[in-house]
Amino acid sequence: MADWTKKSILRNNALLQYIYETSAYPKEHEQLKELREATAHKYRDLSVMNVPVDEAQFLSMLLKIMNAKKTLEIGVFTGYSLLATALALPEDGRVIAIDPDKEAYETGSPFLKKAGMQHKIKFIPADAFLVLDDLIQNGEEGSFDFIFVDAYKSDYLKFHEQTLKLVKMGGIIAYDNTLWYGSVAESEKEIVDDLIIKFRSFVIEFNSFLAADPRVESSLLSIGDGLTLCRRLY
Repeated sequence: MADWTKKSILRNNALLQYIYETSAYPKEHEQLKELREATAHKYRDLSVMNVPVDEAQFLSMLLKIMNAKKTLEIGVFTGYSLLATALALPEDGRVIAIDPDKEAYETGSPFLKKAGMQHKIKFIPADAFLVLDDLIQNGEEGSFDFIFVDAYKSDYLKFHEQTLKLVKMGGIIAYDNTLWYGSVAESEKEIVDDLIIKFRSFVIEFNSFLAADPRVESSLLSIGDGLTLCRRLY
């Protein structure tokens, strides 16, 4: 099973385990649990690419509070956050999911079907920038209630310009991993992982950009590996 402590910014692993065992795991949907375990078995360390269970439950509650019906997900992997989204949407809700890695998606696909959620999901195995451009050109601007972005951090600034066109006024864009394993508050000499170093500067730049972007109201949450919510103002 995946070691979620590798992704969480909580330095107290006992506290993280308390959150999972007391609040998150008891309310985790059966197919979400099965998908989480299947991903951990097949992908081992890569399974942390899925959002952790407490973050997924937060997003699920947010979608319900918003009464969201039309959503978009950029970066799917095996689909843990996608299934959490589909479960949170009403029966006539829809989510467009984009990821070039069809093989990873197919790992989670049986669990989406088992949960009876496949009718809510349109999976597009393609370059997200091209798909978003097509959506914009086809008159989808301002039509999405919620957009979740969990892709290459070096692309976040570019995604932001596209998603701002697609989300409706007052809608929410959520960006994952915006504390990047806590490295945003550390000096480079303290970091030993090459992947963290590679994308750290992009995350720091993106966070600074959002803080100064007048088009959105934003909040950076210390859940999972950092989650930034942006509410479109105009």
